Amino acid sequence: MCGICGIYHQDGAPASRDTLTAMSTSMSHRGPDGSGHFLDREVGLGHRRLSIIDLEGGGQPIGNEDGSLQVVFNGEIYNFVELRQELEAAGHRFSTHSDTEVIVHGYEQWGRDCVSRFNGMFAFAIWDTHNRELFIARDHLGIKPLYYTQLGSTLLFASEIKAILAYPGIQRAVDLDALAQLFTFRYVPSPLTLFKGILKLPPGHWMHAGAGRVTIERFWRTRPIVNTARSEADIIAEYQDLLKDAIRIQLRSDVPLGLFLSSGIDSGVILAIMREFSSSPVQAFTIGFDGGEKTNEVDDARAMAKMFGADHMFQMIGPADYARYYERYMNDLEEPVGNETAAAFYFVSHITSKKVKVALTGQGADEPWAGYGRHRGAKLSGTYSRLPAPVTWALREAISRIPGRAERIKRGVLSLDEADMLTRFAKIYSFFSADMKARLFTGKLKADLDADPFHTRHALARLQKDVADLDPLTQMLYVDTRSNLPDDLLMVGDKTSMACSLEVRVPFLDYRLVEFIETLPPSMKLRGMNGKYLHKKACEKWLPKEVVYRKKKGFANPVEHWFRVGMKDFVDDHLLGSGAAIHQYFDVNYIAEILKADRSGTEQYRRQIYLLLSLELWHRSFFRRD
Repeated sequence: MCGICGIYHQDGAPASRDTLTAMSTSMSHRGPDGSGHFLDREVGLGHRRLSIIDLEGGGQPIGNEDGSLQVVFNGEIYNFVELRQELEAAGHRFSTHSDTEVIVHGYEQWGRDCVSRFNGMFAFAIWDTHNRELFIARDHLGIKPLYYTQLGSTLLFASEIKAILAYPGIQRAVDLDALAQLFTFRYVPSPLTLFKGILKLPPGHWMHAGAGRVTIERFWRTRPIVNTARSEADIIAEYQDLLKDAIRIQLRSDVPLGLFLSSGIDSGVILAIMREFSSSPVQAFTIGFDGGEKTNEVDDARAMAKMFGADHMFQMIGPADYARYYERYMNDLEEPVGNETAAAFYFVSHITSKKVKVALTGQGADEPWAGYGRHRGAKLSGTYSRLPAPVTWALREAISRIPGRAERIKRGVLSLDEADMLTRFAKIYSFFSADMKARLFTGKLKADLDADPFHTRHALARLQKDVADLDPLTQMLYVDTRSNLPDDLLMVGDKTSMACSLEVRVPFLDYRLVEFIETLPPSMKLRGMNGKYLHKKACEKWLPKEVVYRKKKGFANPVEHWFRVGMKDFVDDHLLGSGAAIHQYFDVNYIAEILKADRSGTEQYRRQIYLLLSLELWHRSFFRRD
């Protein structure tokens, strides 16, 4: 787990060592154990190292036998042991024991197709000194981030946006199209970012650049093809084997590992399987929240740790902790998201990093397995569409008048009568309805909205097109797994953990598991209104049923109460204060109405408030100097 960056002057101008050093230094938190640079006339590659595999010999960049290929790499190739054996049998000679060297020899042996053989989380760049070409790739599911920009004939790339901003002459500007997407999807879908001109290489894609040309192609484009010929028992057995093997290979490390432990099934089953492979107690880490007794997971997590003999550490977090962290929050995250639990990943990463350098997490099981409420709504859409119009009209009217805590229900029901699938997705995801946006937006944002209230839906068109002929639930799971997951949750997990110099691994996102799950009928994922049906059945092998079927809590926290009480002055200063940057995009009077309605209890607007606050914090972090 590291940070990478690079400069490629396609016109042949020499790359600057000083600039490359400034770019890599901006990511020193990603690699406090060392740094490395490679310069070859028009190209410079930079690397920051967090030592996990081959502590003595794994420094980067790493080359092949004659040095004609040079690689910088962020992530882990979990099947590097097996790939190394195959490459050595083909005649390749290795000089280290690191997984990084497998990448450079794999490219030498298989060319661009090497990416399809790598099982892991990765973002890497290879410079071919003979052909003067650069090859960049990002893993199947986008677990590791990779940003790039083109300045005339100069191509820049990096693991974090801060490294690109360290390049001389970079202009900072807000991409208003991306801002509109943020206020629809709660994140900015690839390839855009909120920084105009700075893009994300989408998950499962590679980039090939030579003099005067840049080509981007998708290498992972599996489409769900349902296999109905297997029995439920056979499916469960195969899934159990895949899950166990995914965890087995993700335990490969030359440094201590731990686990983010919640009270739920996903981290619980990882703990159970880790214990099978470990000769010593697993180190498990949990956070709880002051004032969140109804949703706190500490007691249940402690009981789970005791069940499997794990060493358990926890910490309680309060509104003062959040207010302090929010001052640097967006500098860590770099991309605002509408996920009010996001900061919690920093706090659990912080306590974990005091004991270990690597942690596994249960993240990534909900998206392919239909674990969210919106997935139940997608299934209901077929039934809803068959109801008589007077019934659906009356239902919409009744739902729209429900005050208070029904925000998710209202959003879900009001989207059900939308025939266009992309527009339905936009309505489901968006915290801000078309009417709310009409009152909130000003300037260009409002003009685009007036022309087409859901024009942002096209950001997901490339993915939804892959599965447009399939049922609504399968479409949503496919899009969630390839867009919502990498551009929101995985980005948050990567940035907040790396801010603490901690590597986080997500075994549920072994691409073999995802491909397998997508061969299952929707009823194996959502049975009735019970999500993650077969996943839960499979986990009964390792966990008691009371754990398997316990109500999901996630990283639930009392931020709604904090915003109203303990952080009220903080929120008012950032959203209503005279220096608030978001007033250039939004109507301050309507923001004040949102705050008033939320504090009075007539509406539940914590997600809207959180998204507005995130944008303001982001603006202050990156545009304060302007």
